[in-house]
Amino acid sequence: MYMLVENRTSSHLHLKRSPGIRSWSLFVGIASIGLAAAYYSADSLAWKLFYVAGCFFVAAQNLEQWEEAVFDKKKGTVCLKTFNLYKKILTFSKGGNEQVVALLNEIRDVNVEEETVRYFGKGYLVVLRFVTGFSHPLTQSAVFSCRSDVQAVAKLVTSFLGLDRVESRQDLSQSSETEGSDADEPQDKY
Repeated sequence: MYMLVENRTSSHLHLKRSPGIRSWSLFVGIASIGLAAAYYSADSLAWKLFYVAGCFFVAAQNLEQWEEAVFDKKKGTVCLKTFNLYKKILTFSKGGNEQVVALLNEIRDVNVEEETVRYFGKGYLVVLRFVTGFSHPLTQSAVFSCRSDVQAVAKLVTSFLGLDRVESRQDLSQSSETEGSDADEPQDKY
C-alpha cells in the first residue's frame, strides 16, 4: 500500500504511510543476527553488547520512514512530514522529523512518476507540481510494482484539490476556441 487515508473531510485530507512488511522483516532479520551473534558467542559482555547495538543500528538504518501528508483547505496549506527512527536515535530525540509546508493554491498538478531502482525494477511515487516550476514528491520513497495504488492516491489528491475540474474547464475553453477558429477559416471545395 502506498498511503492510507487517515482522515478525509471536505476541507481536510490526511494521508499516512508506515514502514511496510518488507521493511519490518529486514529490521527483524538484521536485529536477530546481532542477538544470535551475542547469544552464541564466547566473547566478553562488551563484545556481545557491541554485536547487538551494531546490528540494531544497521537494522534501524534500513527501516523505511513514517510519512504524513496533511492537506488543509481552511489553512490553505499542505504539510508533508517525515519521521526517521535512525535519525531520531542518533540525535537523541532532537532530530529525525522533517517537515515541508506549501500553499495549496500554488499546486498546479499531481502526477505519478516512475523511478528506476537498481536491481529491483521500477518504483512509483506521487509528485506535486507547483506554479513556480518546483516539484516535490508526496513521499520520499517509491513503491515497487503497485502503480494502481499510487495512481489512486494521485487521483484522490487531485479530486480533493479540485484540479480535475480546473483541467476540464481549461479543456472545454481550449476546444471551444479551436472550434471557433475553425469556423473562421474558409472551407475548400473539391
